[in-house]
Amino acid sequence: MQKIIVITGTRKGIGKELTLYYLAQGHIVVGCSRGEETIESENYRHFQLDVSDEKAVIKMVRAVKKEFGRIDILLNNAGIASMNHFLTTSYETVKNMFNTNFMGTFIFTREVSKVMMKQKFGRIVNYTTVAAAFRLEGEAIYAASKAAIENLTQTVAKELSAFGITVNAIGPTPVETDLIKAVPKDKIQELLDKQAIKRFGNFEDVKNVINFFIDKKSDFVTGQIIYLGGVNN
Repeated sequence: MQKIIVITGTRKGIGKELTLYYLAQGHIVVGCSRGEETIESENYRHFQLDVSDEKAVIKMVRAVKKEFGRIDILLNNAGIASMNHFLTTSYETVKNMFNTNFMGTFIFTREVSKVMMKQKFGRIVNYTTVAAAFRLEGEAIYAASKAAIENLTQTVAKELSAFGITVNAIGPTPVETDLIKAVPKDKIQELLDKQAIKRFGNFEDVKNVINFFIDKKSDFVTGQIIYLGGVNN
């Protein structure tokens, strides 16, 4: 059955890979990014916006509801990362990171949930990181923004359970995308060494967990956080 899937941050990286994958499966994907559309498909709709822009997100979700009548799946993929000692981290960096990572996830989850509640079905997948569990030096702010998402995920899962909506989170290990290009190689290696399985993650790893979370048969799985690679403190 064709699904209506909303994915944030679809211009590049994992978001684009997921979009192309679900389009190939015959689903309709609605994506967004701060940049222009990079995917051409009759089953793809693109909105150019900042995920922390509440009015723009509300407008987008209403447009999707008007065109398709429902939203089955939300993947809160959009995120930014930065590594720095917290003493030398600017207020602007913290604000930008929380706006994109946490506020974006919050606004999309809230607005899409309103649509899902009426249809008594929905699958929401949020993104955290193994850095939140590892307490890795230099990632205090990034990890904190993701830890906030973890708490939001587990609490909202309870608040939405009566409406047939599940809310879970995936915590990838580093995946070789633009997100980690600016991170020093020794820091990346330090993180990989902390994992039980000491390698980079890849698209297949991420896709596998997301497919499990959004499966119709996973209606008894909610409020869960799955870290990739094995958190091995």
